[in-house]
Amino acid sequence: MTEIDKETQVELEAAAFRRLVQHLRDRPDVQNIDLMNLANFCRNCLSNWYKDAADEKGLSLSKEEAREIVYGMPYDEWKDKYQTEATPEQLAKMKARMDEH
Repeated sequence: MTEIDKETQVELEAAAFRRLVQHLRDRPDVQNIDLMNLANFCRNCLSNWYKDAADEKGLSLSKEEAREIVYGMPYDEWKDKYQTEATPEQLAKMKARMDEH
């Protein structure tokens, strides 16, 4: 494997993060519950991790601000535009995953 210095590694990780966030913004049809059921994380998790990283750096970032960074708009606006009602099947799968933990 190619040796990568720490600064380049951080730049590559940041680029991958930006690409993931853009991909999720481009796919609002993919619901958070689907992401949770398939991958055990969703846009909200990603925004929480972003906020955790800001907290570790001593930066003041609210949960709402972190969500806006990930969603590309205020969370309530995203929900109104794109979030659909979860089906009974989606909810059952989510409950089963939660019961596993």
